[in-house]
Amino acid sequence: MKLDVILTPAEIPALAKRDLSNTACVVLDILRATSTFVTALQNGAKEIIPVSEVSEALAIKQSWPAALLGGERNGVKISAEGIFFDFGNSPREYTQDKVADKTIISTTTNGTRVFRACANAKTVLAASFLNLEATAQFIEQQNFENLLLVCAGTRESASLEDILAAGAFCELLEDNPAMEIPSDSAQIAFHAFAKVKTNLKQAVLNSQNARRVATIPELLEDVEFCLQRDTFPLVAAMNPDGCLRKI
Repeated sequence: MKLDVILTPAEIPALAKRDLSNTACVVLDILRATSTFVTALQNGAKEIIPVSEVSEALAIKQSWPAALLGGERNGVKISAEGIFFDFGNSPREYTQDKVADKTIISTTTNGTRVFRACANAKTVLAASFLNLEATAQFIEQQNFENLLLVCAGTRESASLEDILAAGAFCELLEDNPAMEIPSDSAQIAFHAFAKVKTNLKQAVLNSQNARRVATIPELLEDVEFCLQRDTFPLVAAMNPDGCLRKI
């Protein structure tokens, strides 16, 4: 299995031109889209529909009134055209009593756009620290030809927390005998994680994205929540219809 990592959002548009037919893409948006999606599915959400734009979310909502709207722009919950979204992008909002058996339409600044960019891959998974080991085990069981870890980043910049999660994922796979020598970007992620893994929380708290989230009082606890390791033993996959569901 060939392992590669996309470290920055600048690399993501090129995915549309790549042959991903034999590739499993694992999307990592630790703060906070994939952490939120995994939490919602763990708490009983039926499915999540990731879309790139607010207008897309509103259009789907018109034809699917029972669905809930979730998402953010600049870290805060969206209100658009007089419609207030049901959720922002804090995983702590997506409690069982609110999301069980619900369809959630989600749009975020980076994360949901990455899912759309990976849509032609053989398999597309949503991963976070919350379900990292379960996702890695699934990858090993399926024995894909290519594995691409996609760090969503923040706006146009790389995000340290996504790169560290990719590195942790690489570490989980390092003893797999089917793994070829990882790409340089995968080795960068691996060594970045190895350097800080004994004090991961502090490393992430010093990141630009975590400091931005921490400036919003109601989101103050999100960073620590998203850094919980392997709390949820689930795998979240995007189906051919574009919906993320629990496997």
